[in-house]
Amino acid sequence: MSTDFQTARAALGERLRELRESTPGGRLTGTALAERLGWTQSKVSKLETGRQTASAEDLKAWAEATDQPDSAEELLARLRGLESHVRSWRRQLASGHKAVQEAHNAAQAASTVLRAWESSWIVGVLQTPEYARAILSRFAELHQSPRDIEEGVRSRMRRQEGLYDSGRRYHILLWEPVLRSLICPPSVLAGQLDRLAGVVGLDTVELGIVPLSASLKLPPGGGFWIYDDAQVIVENWHAELWLDDMGSVSTHLKVWKTLRESAVFGPDAHRIISAARRSLNVD
Repeated sequence: MSTDFQTARAALGERLRELRESTPGGRLTGTALAERLGWTQSKVSKLETGRQTASAEDLKAWAEATDQPDSAEELLARLRGLESHVRSWRRQLASGHKAVQEAHNAAQAASTVLRAWESSWIVGVLQTPEYARAILSRFAELHQSPRDIEEGVRSRMRRQEGLYDSGRRYHILLWEPVLRSLICPPSVLAGQLDRLAGVVGLDTVELGIVPLSASLKLPPGGGFWIYDDAQVIVENWHAELWLDDMGSVSTHLKVWKTLRESAVFGPDAHRIISAARRSLNVD
């Protein structure tokens, strides 16, 4: 998580402490405030010390409980600043998958040089509709989100228009197990691998495969995108991190370049994709 995010969360916690200590009716202890809110004292402590991220509801309740309701808008503005870095899936998917896809479409459309590392699935910009549908369905089940799967798929497919923009360059690295992971029916994966093999020749795309047998200088770790060497987007099971501090960007760029040293390209990458395709025994 970025230093900027940690600093901002700590600053929000400090502001919450200031409100508690300046309650018009007299300074409240953490225990007294917790009683007013019906919370545990540990939650109050974690919010004030920046060890837990407050929800919008938490901040509104804090402003009311400290008899300073006018401070709610200020607190919510601080939270929005935090969420520009950390975007929880629960909040993002509350209105469905299309909006999430559109946010990524906009970020990629605004970028010229895009680098990706993925160790779990084929990256969205190279997915077939059937494969994308399988992936989004799995996440809808996990997060119990609205099942606007078809709208999400259509939005994700629009992202692929960038592959045919001569002014844009994609440098994508995939770990070989991604090519063999049956997170969809074998027939769908076969079609996806056929699509991937066709991408190898695109002049806007450099596709590298890190073989399972390759010597690695770093563990594969989770996937991420780097846009114009200025912003990193990292996904985990809870949230997406949109990071733009130079420490995070430089670290991920170093990781990407290190993993690239183990990748193969061109005909060698094509052979690995073809071997994975043949192993499916699907016509």
